[in-house]
Amino acid sequence: QVQLVESGGGLVQPGGSLRLSCAASGSIFSIPAMGWYRQAPGKQRELVALISSVGTTNYADNVKGRFTISRDNAKNTVYLQMSSLKPEDTAVYYCKTVARSSAAPYPVDYWGQGTQVTVSS
Repeated sequence: QVQLVESGGGLVQPGGSLRLSCAASGSIFSIPAMGWYRQAPGKQRELVALISSVGTTNYADNVKGRFTISRDNAKNTVYLQMSSLKPEDTAVYYCKTVARSSAAPYPVDYWGQGTQVTVSS
């Protein structure tokens, strides 16, 4: 099976920075893509950033230039460096991994438990 463990959330002042981490473990064969999503109270979950196994990235327009997604394939870990944080970035951030493992003969989506990011003065 595949399990994701997230860390790095917390409270930060507007303009500050945080770095989120998400490590995948289990009987993993490959991870074609990893990404970060977020959900604020009363709002739908939205895509923040994605990264493929070869390093290609995709960002939501409202985080471009402020957030950077990266991954360490050897550690099956994805990171989200967040800078110039705004109050509207406040949300629960979820890690998602698209992985091939012994659990199924096809790629399956796995979600982390979520980590709270609060941007407030």
